[in-house]
Amino acid sequence: MTTFQLTINESLATITLDRGRSNAINHQMVKELITCIQTLEHDTNVGGLIITGKPGFFSSGIDLIEAYEYDKEQSRALWTDFLLLQRVLVAFKKPIIAAISGHSPAGGCVIALCADYRIMADGAFIIGLNEIPVGIIVPDSIFNLYSFWLGQHKAYQYLMEGKLLKVNEAFNAGLIDEISAPESLITTAQNKMSTYMQLNTVTWSQSKLNLRKELINKLNTDQTVTLNFMLEQWWAPETRKGLQMLIQNLKSKTPAPNNN
Repeated sequence: MTTFQLTINESLATITLDRGRSNAINHQMVKELITCIQTLEHDTNVGGLIITGKPGFFSSGIDLIEAYEYDKEQSRALWTDFLLLQRVLVAFKKPIIAAISGHSPAGGCVIALCADYRIMADGAFIIGLNEIPVGIIVPDSIFNLYSFWLGQHKAYQYLMEGKLLKVNEAFNAGLIDEISAPESLITTAQNKMSTYMQLNTVTWSQSKLNLRKELINKLNTDQTVTLNFMLEQWWAPETRKGLQMLIQNLKSKTPAPNNN
């Protein structure tokens, strides 16, 4: 794996996203994560998974600079596999904790939303789904995932305005479950994971799948029509022009999160 680091210690697996300064998500990262998650799913030596990032960035979301250069076939493959990654994470039968180490907009937020519990480092960070202001059509699978945690009313409003929340706002909204000092983020996640892993594995896992059954079924529906709309808009001249301006802005900035 070249886009993240995987460690396994006493049946606890930890994925540390590791791609550039902001852990921007490209197609390679998506494919590697899918393969890794599917492997961990069937590894009887693994009882739980923590996903984290680097100090300051969990993930800035889809790498717009790279994705902009994809041709139409590559673009379809990226978005198809990103939706698959969402399904694989949501249906993962073992406990997942997202240790959100910093900024987590868009695709970074989607990965975190798939977890069972979200702990975010305290600091001047943002998290949320801001696809619409960027020009990306939000698929219903993302809305279903967002509303699973926030409720339909709040998820709808946040999505339609592309709202990015500060850490305390995210906690008050129920987007994250706990705030931790950055230096103790992983320890806090490990302690929370121990409460899950000490419970009966079969009981916990089957209960998780039962409680997520409706969500899993929704995510498993055919996304072809939605994907076609997404890609049509992705290649629309006005979207491409907006992306060009955003990419120029991203390239001109230093430590700002990729607003994608």
